[in-house]
Amino acid sequence: MFLKLNHLLDVLSNYFAHRKGLLPMIGIGLVIINFLIQFFPLGWFTESNLLLHLGVVLALFGFILAWAL
Repeated sequence: MFLKLNHLLDVLSNYFAHRKGLLPMIGIGLVIINFLIQFFPLGWFTESNLLLHLGVVLALFGFILAWAL
């Protein structure tokens, strides 16, 4: 089990080392989509701002990961 996890982390590390801005751009995209979705009544999905929270966390994680790599 640990060998699979280590291999997965190696592959992801190599992938994101060459694409350092990918995660922050996806996070910013989620924040923009959340802004646009607020104009449509979609129930709990709109009220919870789920995409906003996911986008901010993903963008921060992407910045931290890019700085570490």
